[in-house]
Amino acid sequence: MGHTGMPANNKTQFNWHHDCQFELLIDGTEFFPRVMQYIEAAEHCIDIELYLVASGRATQQLVVALSAAAERGVAVRCLFDASGSSDFVAAERQILREAGVKLQFYNPLTWYNGVRNLHRDHRKVLVFDQHIACIGGFGFTDEFCIANDAGQTPWHEQMLVVKGGIVADWQSLFEQCWRQANKPRRKKLDISKQQRSIVSLPDAMPGLGRVAFSASRNNRDMLWPLITRIRAAKTRVWLSTPYFVPSRVLRIALIHAARRGIDVRLQVCGNFTDLPGVRYAGQIYYANLLRAGVRIFEYQPRFSHLKSVMVDQWVSLGSCNFDHWTLHWNLEANQNSLDPALTKIVQRCFERDFGQSNELTRQAWRKLPLHFRLKIWFWGRVKRLADLFLSFY
Repeated sequence: MGHTGMPANNKTQFNWHHDCQFELLIDGTEFFPRVMQYIEAAEHCIDIELYLVASGRATQQLVVALSAAAERGVAVRCLFDASGSSDFVAAERQILREAGVKLQFYNPLTWYNGVRNLHRDHRKVLVFDQHIACIGGFGFTDEFCIANDAGQTPWHEQMLVVKGGIVADWQSLFEQCWRQANKPRRKKLDISKQQRSIVSLPDAMPGLGRVAFSASRNNRDMLWPLITRIRAAKTRVWLSTPYFVPSRVLRIALIHAARRGIDVRLQVCGNFTDLPGVRYAGQIYYANLLRAGVRIFEYQPRFSHLKSVMVDQWVSLGSCNFDHWTLHWNLEANQNSLDPALTKIVQRCFERDFGQSNELTRQAWRKLPLHFRLKIWFWGRVKRLADLFLSFY
């Protein structure tokens, strides 16, 4: 039996469950048909919380399926981020509403909100009949969901299917966000040592998992478990992110782990990226990381949008990129696990992606052409200005 899952520490954290069931699906060619299957099979309720939604072939299928579910009596609620769903056209929104789908947009963009417009719901949470939860870094766009002529989706992503008592925690997280969608609360928190406390880490065992989440400026449940795990790592620290612009504390943790002989690997996107400036900004740290012994892999076949962390047996998958900006402004949510079977699957996925990546070396990095170095210098300065901006908000 699992724990109750009631949030600990004044309802700011969730506890561990022992009855979790996990299934990892790789790329939209696997997970989008499964989502459609779950929608068609739903009997009571469907709750969807997503950042990126853009009209296209995928949303055409989605709108039809969700409308049909609502018309047969399923309670359907969709919570899309107002900024991330700006390309979700009005006609499709209207079709959903006319079918009986309850549709909300998180933190609507207004001129008088000012910098509060930067606060976004970046979570990706799908809950079906309060029995199945789907977590990851995906969105409903053609890049994520529709295969090209080569039989692959342009964006490399994953979805974790979760079952068991822990689904109630994912449902609770959705309900919190649904209630405050129009007037999100943002509290500036003093991240003291007391606030860095985390839920204790049990020994790895089958079915062990917990929900980790961050609210804007309250990232201790997301960031500090990662930092703690890295500092205590015994064998490996493998991190995959499309946007490597980490906070100072994360950079230092990775460097110290590599210096004490831990297998530290960083997988990032290669030339395929939707934000080239962010890629260059993160590369300003590569020299120090390589010098410390961190291995850096650039994924080659397409844009890698994966957000995965594996530290020894501990795994964290979900929406969080662990970059400074998103931890400051965004709502995030990850599935943490200590399930040996899931760890083995994630390890194989990492190894497959490493095999399709170019590993950077210190020697190759020293030979970067001048025009490439100028891009890194420029975007590195932009990143520092952004960090200065964050310090005021």
